[in-house]
Formats: sequence, C-alpha cells, structure tokens
Amino acid sequence: MATKRYWTISEVAEQFDVNASLLRYWEKEFSALDPKKQGSGKRAYTAKDIEIIGVLHDLLKRKGYTIDGAKRQLKQALKEHRQLEALRQRLEAIRAELVDIADDVERKA
Repeated sequence: MATKRYWTISEVAEQFDVNASLLRYWEKEFSALDPKKQGSGKRAYTAKDIEIIGVLHDLLKRKGYTIDGAKRQLKQALKEHRQLEALRQRLEAIRAELVDIADDVERKA
C-alpha cells in the first residue's frame, strides 16, 4: 500500500474486513479519524488515516474496548506519538550538528 497516496472507503473496509458504514461511524466518534472528502463527497483515506483505523480496529474488535475506552487509549497513543516525533526531530538535529562538527574537524586536520 505504500505506493498509493489515497484509498477509497471500500478499499479500506476490505482491508480491515469491516463494513464501510462502520468506518463512517468511527469518523463521527473519533475526531482523529478525518479522511479527506472529494467534491463529490467520496472519502479519500491517507496512510495516517489507515494507521488510525488499524489502532481502532485492534482496540475495538480484537481487544474489546468500548468506544469511550478506545477514545482514551487513542488519545494517549496520539500524545505519545507526538512526543516521540518531537524527540526524533531533536535527535536528527543533534545528529546533523555532530556531522557538521566532525566535518569541520576533518577539514582542519
């Protein structure tokens, strides 16, 4: 799926073996799930949307969470994801700075 930018609701529903109506319901219940809507009203799901659906599917279908419980878990997971992303960006900046320092040392040597 990595080559596509957008997927239709039927493609996503098939991937998770659920009805399209369930995905529309989850959109109403979970604000984090917000696929783009085309002019015709058709949904266009991104890889991020599909990742969120995967988490929801796991919580609700496999682990048996209630909607409220899944909302809490998803909120916490998204918070942790943002924190990890910020940490990753900080580490990449530090790495770039260290590479610059190493290059300067090599040039002076």
